[in-house]
Amino acid sequence: MNKWLIGILVVIVFLGAWSVGVYNGLVGKDQEVKQSWAQVENQLQRRYDLIPNLVETVKGYATHEKELFENVAAARSAWAGAKSSSERINAANQVEGVLGRLLAVVESYPQLKASENFRALQDELAGTENRIAVARMRYNDMVQGYNVSAKSIPTVFVVRLFGFDPEKIFFAVPDAAKEAPKVKF
Repeated sequence: MNKWLIGILVVIVFLGAWSVGVYNGLVGKDQEVKQSWAQVENQLQRRYDLIPNLVETVKGYATHEKELFENVAAARSAWAGAKSSSERINAANQVEGVLGRLLAVVESYPQLKASENFRALQDELAGTENRIAVARMRYNDMVQGYNVSAKSIPTVFVVRLFGFDPEKIFFAVPDAAKEAPKVKF
């Protein structure tokens, strides 16, 4: 009888230790996803902060582009008002779309492209876009690692038991952003 009791206790201790290890691993992966998302938001905020300077510079040359400037303002407002990760992703994609249109308008103004202020802002924006791309890639890598762990058997049982997110959301580019912007005069 003692051997059975000892065997059962060993199994319980083993399962408990395994559960703690899996739980701690999920906590770590969850924190990695959150940290990498914070880096994405940091870079998106940098872009958000650069946009007004870029718009003001372009406004000086392209005074008849009122609708575009209104769209830029609306996209910035959507970013500022977004609360959840999915809202932030949608707002960031909206900002990307209007920035693409804004830069397409710039192509029609050679004197603007020659402006030293505009070139400096454009360089800043290009650097920021590169940083955003890297941060998104890292975030998606972390999300993939978390999702693979969270969906694997037997880890999926620990996910359900302790209320972890069953799946994190990837930062994906919408289909509309994959098309080149069209500007008509």
